[in-house]
Amino acid sequence: MEEIFLDVELREDIGKTKVNSLRRQGFIPAIVYKQGEKSQSIRISRRQFVQMMHQHHAENIVISLRVNGDKKQKARNCMIKEIQYDPVKDDVLHVDFHEISLTKAIKVGVPLVSKGEPVGVKQEGGSLEHILWQVEIECLPTDIPKNIEVDVSQLKIGDSVHIKEISFPPKVKVLSDPEAVVFSVAAPMKEEAVAEPVEGEEKLEPEVIKEKKEAPPEGEQEETKEREKERKETKERK
Repeated sequence: MEEIFLDVELREDIGKTKVNSLRRQGFIPAIVYKQGEKSQSIRISRRQFVQMMHQHHAENIVISLRVNGDKKQKARNCMIKEIQYDPVKDDVLHVDFHEISLTKAIKVGVPLVSKGEPVGVKQEGGSLEHILWQVEIECLPTDIPKNIEVDVSQLKIGDSVHIKEISFPPKVKVLSDPEAVVFSVAAPMKEEAVAEPVEGEEKLEPEVIKEKKEAPPEGEQEETKEREKERKETKERK
């Protein structure tokens, strides 16, 4: 296992104002937790921490924290428990470390990555579907693999790979469901054909039916004419 060291400093500046001042000085506030013991507040160099994360590309790494100015205190073997980021700038705001024992097994999630190009993709036009992105394992901190490679080169359309079919390092105990599907190859999607109108066939438009006004019965028509005639004669006499 590669040894990764990170220099830290003890801090007593607790509180929003002091923590913000700490960040402006180029430090990241952090806490080290250990089961059964009191947590310890520390500060770490932002530049060194970001450089370490970029170099190792993983959070499942064992980090030896060395306290500056304290030669009596041994380096503390830790793993990153949580990293808090600024939602706008994406800067690291706070880091939680968990002190561990190198001789005691721990549970972690390890990424699953594909290896090779499936036959069903290369020759049959299918697509590789990545269904399960990590597997939960148990092992010593020194035996944690960076990732688990899964060979998918022989998969045809309709084939899949389950956890039980993957080869894991001998010192690793798999905790995830062995029947869980990790990768599968799906058939290419078919485009639905749109029916074209037959030549010479006109597109039918919906018929608009206008409401017809019903004519009054024949008897009512005569009464109406008589009333009009009487009104006209009365008007002329006046």
